[in-house]
Amino acid sequence: MSDQTEFLDLMERAEHQRRARRNFIRLCGGAAAMSGGLALLSGCNDDNEGEPAPTVSPTPAPTVSDADVLNFALQLEYLEGNFYSYAVSGQGIAAALQTGAGAQGAVVTGSGDGAARAVTFSDPVVQQYAREIAFDELGHIGFLRTNLGSAAVAQPAINLSGSASVTIGGTTAVGAFTAAARAAGVIGASEIFDPFLNDENFLIGSYLLTDVGVTAYRGAARLISNKTFLEASAGILATECYHDGVIRSELWRRGLTVPSIYTRITQISNTRDGLDGSTENDQDIGDATTANLVPTNDGGLVLGRNAAQVLNVVYQNKAAVSSGGFFPAGLNGTIKTSQANA
Repeated sequence: MSDQTEFLDLMERAEHQRRARRNFIRLCGGAAAMSGGLALLSGCNDDNEGEPAPTVSPTPAPTVSDADVLNFALQLEYLEGNFYSYAVSGQGIAAALQTGAGAQGAVVTGSGDGAARAVTFSDPVVQQYAREIAFDELGHIGFLRTNLGSAAVAQPAINLSGSASVTIGGTTAVGAFTAAARAAGVIGASEIFDPFLNDENFLIGSYLLTDVGVTAYRGAARLISNKTFLEASAGILATECYHDGVIRSELWRRGLTVPSIYTRITQISNTRDGLDGSTENDQDIGDATTANLVPTNDGGLVLGRNAAQVLNVVYQNKAAVSSGGFFPAGLNGTIKTSQANA
């Protein structure tokens, strides 16, 4: 109980603590900097593109403001922040961190087996990983909200459940973690995947989310021209990479004694890669012979997705849609539609 109490106390103070950090909007000259043009992430090509964007403009892609891009990132942080917060404390993020522009939604936790709740960790090392990552994700939410100010969007509805059945807006759906695991073939069509059941399931649930977060920031960072925004994005990307490296390393280590972990991670990776188009944007963790702890391209750079590809994954749909999966009512803001992939 002392660990949970400490974490909840930190959550209550986080909004004030983050204001002590450098206010990068103010350094950019205030809110006016937020309106700088930026190519719409969902309209951009993947990382294999080699064309210099500033010199070629046949048909200009729609543009969004820097605030739109940061709000897209904020909503991914809402998802991750709630997952790790529930795993550590049994509660979601503080109510003060959920408000904003657009439709505010609740976290769908489910009930019974698969419901979002505190994990009963058996390994104190994994528990410490979870606590530190939870606090970092909370920090990202506070940091982005503070600097977006009144432009910050509200937390949308989030399906955080592994339950067989949940009620969302009067309709019945499958918990998002179970839906993802079934689609990947990790479990059978009538089974559930409970990411809050134990250490191993928690790590696999973390892999489902954090890997995607890294590719999202990688895809966004390469398009940001404002140096201050780029620095902020790069800082969060670096943190997410540390998180992802810890999770992938621990999963790989555990696979040495439980080889089925390698199989399940490969199934998840292949499924995500099939959702977001024909290019390779996802990698597994390797096998007992050869580890793949850092998913990179031939140049040693972490893989990236554009926003529409990220939405394909979190919506769990290869079509062009505006809701589904972990975000049953979609996102707030401008960037909210996935792309159509064959």
